[in-house]
Amino acid sequence: MNPVAGVSLKILSALAFTLMAATIKLASTDYPIGQLIFFRSAFALVPLLIWLAVSDAVVNAVRTHNLKGHLLRSIIGATGMILGFSALSYLPLTEAVAIGYAAPLIVVVLAALLLRETVRAYRWTAVGVGFLGVLIMLSPRLGAGDLAEGASVGALFAIGAAFCTAGATIQVRRLTATERTGAIVFYFTAVTTLIGLSTAAFGWVMPTPRDFAMLVGIGILGGIGQILLTQSYRYADASLVAPFEYTSMIWAALLGWFVFGQWPEAAVIAGAVLVTASGIFVIYRERRLGIERRKELEASSSRPG
Repeated sequence: MNPVAGVSLKILSALAFTLMAATIKLASTDYPIGQLIFFRSAFALVPLLIWLAVSDAVVNAVRTHNLKGHLLRSIIGATGMILGFSALSYLPLTEAVAIGYAAPLIVVVLAALLLRETVRAYRWTAVGVGFLGVLIMLSPRLGAGDLAEGASVGALFAIGAAFCTAGATIQVRRLTATERTGAIVFYFTAVTTLIGLSTAAFGWVMPTPRDFAMLVGIGILGGIGQILLTQSYRYADASLVAPFEYTSMIWAALLGWFVFGQWPEAAVIAGAVLVTASGIFVIYRERRLGIERRKELEASSSRPG
Protein backbone atom coordinates (compact mmCIF):
# COMPACT_ATOMS: atom_id res chain seq x y z
CA MET A 1 0.00 0.00 0.00
CA ASN A 2 1.26 3.45 -0.96
CA PRO A 3 -1.47 6.08 -0.36
CA VAL A 4 0.53 8.95 -1.90
CA ALA A 5 1.05 6.99 -5.11
CA GLY A 6 -2.61 5.93 -5.18
CA VAL A 7 -3.91 9.48 -4.76
CA SER A 8 -1.39 10.87 -7.28
CA LEU A 9 -2.41 8.31 -9.91
CA LYS A 10 -6.10 9.08 -9.29
CA ILE A 11 -5.54 12.83 -9.75
CA LEU A 12 -3.57 12.18 -12.95
CA SER A 13 -6.35 9.92 -14.24
CA ALA A 14 -8.88 12.71 -13.59
CA LEU A 15 -6.64 15.09 -15.54
CA ALA A 16 -6.31 12.63 -18.45
CA PHE A 17 -10.08 12.10 -18.68
CA THR A 18 -10.76 15.85 -18.46
CA LEU A 19 -8.22 16.57 -21.21
CA MET A 20 -9.95 13.87 -23.26
CA ALA A 21 -13.36 15.50 -22.66
CA ALA A 22 -11.99 18.92 -23.67
CA THR A 23 -10.55 17.46 -26.88
CA ILE A 24 -13.88 15.75 -27.63
CA LYS A 25 -15.64 19.09 -27.14
CA LEU A 26 -13.26 20.71 -29.63
CA ALA A 27 -13.78 17.93 -32.18
CA SER A 28 -17.54 17.57 -31.74
CA THR A 29 -18.27 20.61 -33.91
CA ASP A 30 -16.65 19.01 -36.99
CA TYR A 31 -16.96 15.23 -36.56
CA PRO A 32 -19.95 12.92 -35.94
CA ILE A 33 -20.33 11.29 -32.54
CA GLY A 34 -19.90 7.74 -33.94
CA GLN A 35 -16.53 8.69 -35.41
CA LEU A 36 -15.44 10.16 -32.07
CA ILE A 37 -16.48 6.95 -30.29
CA PHE A 38 -14.41 4.90 -32.74
CA PHE A 39 -11.24 6.95 -32.18
CA ARG A 40 -11.88 7.11 -28.41
CA SER A 41 -12.09 3.32 -28.23
CA ALA A 42 -9.77 2.08 -30.99
CA PHE A 43 -6.75 4.11 -29.96
CA ALA A 44 -7.38 3.50 -26.26
CA LEU A 45 -6.47 -0.10 -27.10
CA VAL A 46 -2.88 0.99 -27.84
CA PRO A 47 -1.80 1.90 -24.28
CA LEU A 48 -4.14 -0.78 -22.91
CA LEU A 49 -2.53 -3.64 -24.87
CA ILE A 50 0.96 -2.34 -24.04
CA TRP A 51 0.01 -2.28 -20.35
CA LEU A 52 -1.44 -5.79 -20.50
CA ALA A 53 1.65 -7.09 -22.34
CA VAL A 54 3.99 -5.56 -19.76
CA SER A 55 1.91 -6.98 -16.91
CA ASP A 56 1.83 -10.38 -18.67
CA ALA A 57 -1.98 -10.36 -18.60
CA VAL A 58 -2.92 -10.46 -22.29
CA VAL A 59 -4.25 -14.03 -22.10
CA ASN A 60 -6.28 -13.21 -19.01
CA ALA A 61 -7.70 -10.13 -20.75
CA VAL A 62 -9.34 -12.19 -23.50
CA ARG A 63 -10.43 -15.09 -21.30
CA THR A 64 -14.02 -14.69 -20.16
CA HIS A 65 -16.79 -16.67 -18.50
CA ASN A 66 -19.53 -14.14 -19.24
CA LEU A 67 -19.47 -12.78 -22.79
CA LYS A 68 -23.13 -11.69 -22.59
CA GLY A 69 -22.33 -9.67 -19.48
CA HIS A 70 -19.49 -7.91 -21.31
CA LEU A 71 -21.78 -7.13 -24.25
CA LEU A 72 -24.43 -5.65 -21.94
CA ARG A 73 -21.82 -3.53 -20.14
CA SER A 74 -20.45 -2.37 -23.52
CA ILE A 75 -23.88 -1.40 -24.89
CA ILE A 76 -24.66 0.59 -21.76
CA GLY A 77 -21.22 2.21 -21.91
CA ALA A 78 -21.52 3.02 -25.62
CA THR A 79 -24.91 4.64 -25.01
CA GLY A 80 -23.33 6.67 -22.24
CA MET A 81 -20.57 7.76 -24.62
CA ILE A 82 -23.09 8.90 -27.22
CA LEU A 83 -25.03 10.92 -24.64
CA GLY A 84 -21.92 12.26 -22.90
CA PHE A 85 -20.19 13.33 -26.13
CA SER A 86 -23.43 14.98 -27.28
CA ALA A 87 -23.67 16.85 -23.98
CA LEU A 88 -20.14 18.20 -24.46
CA SER A 89 -21.15 19.65 -27.82
CA TYR A 90 -23.97 21.65 -26.18
CA LEU A 91 -22.71 22.55 -22.69
CA PRO A 92 -19.68 24.28 -21.19
CA LEU A 93 -17.02 21.74 -20.20
CA THR A 94 -17.32 22.42 -16.46
CA GLU A 95 -21.08 22.02 -16.50
CA ALA A 96 -21.00 18.73 -18.40
CA VAL A 97 -18.39 17.35 -15.98
CA ALA A 98 -20.29 18.55 -12.91
CA ILE A 99 -23.59 16.97 -13.97
CA GLY A 100 -21.71 13.71 -14.46
CA TYR A 101 -21.03 13.72 -10.72
CA ALA A 102 -24.61 12.50 -10.27
CA ALA A 103 -23.53 9.03 -11.43
CA PRO A 104 -22.27 7.74 -8.02
CA LEU A 105 -25.54 8.87 -6.43
CA ILE A 106 -27.56 7.05 -9.09
CA VAL A 107 -25.45 3.94 -8.39
CA VAL A 108 -26.80 3.93 -4.81
CA VAL A 109 -30.38 3.93 -6.13
CA LEU A 110 -29.70 1.22 -8.75
CA ALA A 111 -27.81 -0.92 -6.24
CA ALA A 112 -30.85 -0.88 -3.97
CA LEU A 113 -33.24 -1.70 -6.83
CA LEU A 114 -31.18 -4.17 -8.88
CA LEU A 115 -28.63 -5.67 -6.47
CA ARG A 116 -30.96 -5.61 -3.45
CA GLU A 117 -28.32 -3.82 -1.40
CA THR A 118 -29.48 -2.37 1.90
CA VAL A 119 -29.39 1.43 1.77
CA ARG A 120 -30.01 3.17 5.08
CA ALA A 121 -31.31 6.65 5.84
CA TYR A 122 -27.86 8.30 5.84
CA ARG A 123 -27.13 7.38 2.23
CA TRP A 124 -30.68 8.11 1.06
CA THR A 125 -30.35 11.57 2.59
CA ALA A 126 -27.02 12.11 0.81
CA VAL A 127 -28.60 11.01 -2.47
CA GLY A 128 -31.48 13.44 -1.95
CA VAL A 129 -29.10 16.33 -1.24
CA GLY A 130 -27.01 15.37 -4.27
CA PHE A 131 -30.01 15.37 -6.59
CA LEU A 132 -30.96 18.78 -5.19
CA GLY A 133 -27.50 19.93 -6.26
CA VAL A 134 -28.14 18.55 -9.77
CA LEU A 135 -31.40 20.52 -9.95
CA ILE A 136 -29.55 23.67 -8.90
CA MET A 137 -27.00 23.08 -11.68
CA LEU A 138 -29.80 22.54 -14.20
CA SER A 139 -31.78 25.64 -13.12
CA PRO A 140 -30.02 28.04 -15.53
CA ARG A 141 -30.93 25.68 -18.40
CA LEU A 142 -34.68 25.60 -17.83
CA GLY A 143 -35.50 28.81 -19.68
CA ALA A 144 -37.01 28.97 -23.16
CA GLY A 145 -33.93 30.73 -24.55
CA ASP A 146 -31.64 27.94 -23.44
CA LEU A 147 -34.01 25.37 -24.95
CA ALA A 148 -33.81 27.13 -28.29
CA GLU A 149 -30.02 27.19 -28.12
CA GLY A 150 -29.85 23.51 -27.24
CA ALA A 151 -28.41 23.93 -23.73
CA SER A 152 -31.43 22.25 -22.14
CA VAL A 153 -31.06 19.36 -24.58
CA GLY A 154 -27.38 19.15 -23.62
CA ALA A 155 -28.32 19.00 -19.93
CA LEU A 156 -30.70 16.10 -20.65
CA PHE A 157 -27.92 14.33 -22.53
CA ALA A 158 -25.60 14.82 -19.54
CA ILE A 159 -28.19 13.39 -17.13
CA GLY A 160 -28.74 10.43 -19.47
CA ALA A 161 -24.99 9.84 -19.61
CA ALA A 162 -24.83 9.86 -15.80
CA PHE A 163 -27.56 7.18 -15.65
CA CYS A 164 -25.63 5.07 -18.19
CA THR A 165 -22.41 5.48 -16.19
CA ALA A 166 -24.26 4.29 -13.09
CA GLY A 167 -25.78 1.36 -14.99
CA ALA A 168 -22.36 0.39 -16.33
CA THR A 169 -20.97 0.53 -12.78
CA ILE A 170 -23.66 -1.87 -11.58
CA GLN A 171 -22.90 -4.24 -14.46
CA VAL A 172 -19.16 -4.05 -13.70
CA ARG A 173 -19.92 -5.04 -10.08
CA ARG A 174 -21.67 -8.12 -11.43
CA LEU A 175 -18.80 -8.94 -13.79
CA THR A 176 -16.14 -8.69 -11.10
CA ALA A 177 -17.59 -11.85 -9.53
CA THR A 178 -16.06 -13.93 -12.35
CA GLU A 179 -14.03 -11.60 -14.58
CA ARG A 180 -10.62 -9.95 -14.24
CA THR A 181 -10.18 -6.19 -14.51
CA GLY A 182 -8.17 -6.51 -17.73
CA ALA A 183 -10.94 -8.54 -19.36
CA ILE A 184 -13.63 -6.04 -18.37
CA VAL A 185 -11.66 -3.10 -19.79
CA PHE A 186 -10.55 -4.99 -22.92
CA TYR A 187 -13.98 -6.22 -23.98
CA PHE A 188 -15.60 -2.86 -23.34
CA THR A 189 -12.99 -1.08 -25.45
CA ALA A 190 -13.12 -3.66 -28.25
CA VAL A 191 -16.93 -3.72 -28.48
CA THR A 192 -17.30 0.06 -28.41
CA THR A 193 -14.67 0.27 -31.16
CA LEU A 194 -16.88 -1.94 -33.35
CA ILE A 195 -19.98 0.06 -32.41
CA GLY A 196 -18.24 3.27 -33.40
CA LEU A 197 -16.95 1.72 -36.64
CA SER A 198 -20.47 0.62 -37.59
CA THR A 199 -21.51 4.28 -37.83
CA ALA A 200 -19.13 4.88 -40.75
CA ALA A 201 -21.99 3.97 -43.10
CA PHE A 202 -23.85 7.09 -41.94
CA GLY A 203 -21.05 9.34 -43.10
CA TRP A 204 -17.71 10.18 -41.52
CA VAL A 205 -15.58 13.24 -42.16
CA MET A 206 -12.05 12.82 -43.52
CA PRO A 207 -9.84 14.49 -40.89
CA THR A 208 -6.94 16.76 -41.70
CA PRO A 209 -3.53 15.59 -40.42
CA ARG A 210 -3.83 17.98 -37.47
CA ASP A 211 -7.34 16.77 -36.63
CA PHE A 212 -6.30 13.13 -37.06
CA ALA A 213 -3.62 13.65 -34.40
CA MET A 214 -6.28 15.24 -32.17
CA LEU A 215 -8.68 12.30 -32.67
CA VAL A 216 -5.92 9.79 -31.93
CA GLY A 217 -5.07 11.82 -28.83
CA ILE A 218 -8.65 11.33 -27.57
CA GLY A 219 -8.14 7.56 -27.57
CA ILE A 220 -4.63 7.67 -26.11
CA LEU A 221 -5.77 9.95 -23.26
CA GLY A 222 -8.74 7.67 -22.59
CA GLY A 223 -6.52 4.58 -22.47
CA ILE A 224 -3.92 6.22 -20.23
CA GLY A 225 -6.65 7.55 -17.95
CA GLN A 226 -8.12 4.05 -17.59
CA ILE A 227 -4.73 2.53 -16.74
CA LEU A 228 -3.96 5.26 -14.19
CA LEU A 229 -7.41 4.80 -12.65
CA THR A 230 -6.98 1.03 -12.38
CA GLN A 231 -3.48 1.31 -10.91
CA SER A 232 -4.54 3.93 -8.35
CA TYR A 233 -6.75 1.35 -6.61
CA ARG A 234 -3.80 -1.04 -6.35
CA TYR A 235 -1.89 1.37 -4.13
CA ALA A 236 -4.60 2.65 -1.79
CA ASP A 237 -8.09 1.86 -0.51
CA ALA A 238 -11.00 2.91 -2.71
CA SER A 239 -12.41 5.02 0.15
CA LEU A 240 -9.22 7.13 0.11
CA VAL A 241 -8.74 7.33 -3.65
CA ALA A 242 -12.31 7.76 -4.93
CA PRO A 243 -12.99 11.30 -3.60
CA PHE A 244 -10.11 12.64 -5.69
CA GLU A 245 -12.25 11.99 -8.78
CA TYR A 246 -13.75 15.39 -7.98
CA THR A 247 -10.45 17.11 -8.80
CA SER A 248 -11.69 16.83 -12.39
CA MET A 249 -13.86 19.87 -11.58
CA ILE A 250 -10.69 21.92 -11.05
CA TRP A 251 -9.18 20.70 -14.33
CA ALA A 252 -12.47 21.31 -16.15
CA ALA A 253 -12.77 24.86 -14.79
CA LEU A 254 -9.19 25.69 -15.82
CA LEU A 255 -9.53 24.17 -19.29
CA GLY A 256 -12.96 25.74 -19.75
CA TRP A 257 -11.52 29.14 -18.91
CA PHE A 258 -8.26 28.98 -20.88
CA VAL A 259 -9.39 26.93 -23.89
CA PHE A 260 -13.06 27.85 -24.33
CA GLY A 261 -13.26 31.18 -22.50
CA GLN A 262 -16.06 29.82 -20.28
CA TRP A 263 -16.27 30.19 -16.50
CA PRO A 264 -18.94 28.21 -14.59
CA GLU A 265 -22.02 30.08 -13.44
CA ALA A 266 -22.69 30.52 -9.72
CA ALA A 267 -25.55 27.98 -9.83
CA VAL A 268 -23.25 25.37 -11.37
CA ILE A 269 -20.60 25.92 -8.70
CA ALA A 270 -23.17 25.78 -5.88
CA GLY A 271 -24.80 22.64 -7.26
CA ALA A 272 -21.43 20.98 -7.86
CA VAL A 273 -20.44 21.61 -4.23
CA LEU A 274 -23.62 19.88 -3.00
CA VAL A 275 -23.18 16.93 -5.38
CA THR A 276 -19.48 16.57 -4.49
CA ALA A 277 -20.18 16.68 -0.74
CA SER A 278 -22.95 14.10 -1.15
CA GLY A 279 -20.73 11.83 -3.22
CA ILE A 280 -17.89 11.98 -0.69
CA PHE A 281 -20.34 11.22 2.13
CA VAL A 282 -21.65 8.18 0.23
CA ILE A 283 -18.05 6.96 -0.21
CA TYR A 284 -17.43 7.49 3.52
CA ARG A 285 -20.57 5.53 4.43
CA GLU A 286 -19.59 2.71 2.07
CA ARG A 287 -16.23 2.51 3.85
CA ARG A 288 -17.83 2.47 7.30
CA LEU A 289 -20.30 -0.24 6.27
CA GLY A 290 -17.46 -2.28 4.80
CA ILE A 291 -15.54 -2.09 8.09
CA GLU A 292 -18.66 -3.10 10.04
CA ARG A 293 -19.30 -6.08 7.75
CA ARG A 294 -15.70 -7.28 8.15
CA LYS A 295 -15.98 -7.03 11.95
CA GLU A 296 -19.25 -9.01 11.88
CA LEU A 297 -17.67 -11.73 9.71
CA GLU A 298 -14.58 -11.90 11.95
CA ALA A 299 -16.78 -12.11 15.06
CA SER A 300 -18.98 -14.85 13.59
CA SER A 301 -15.99 -16.88 12.40
CA SER A 302 -14.39 -16.74 15.85
CA ARG A 303 -17.43 -18.12 17.68
CA PRO A 304 -17.14 -21.72 18.88
CA GLY A 305 -19.33 -24.34 17.19
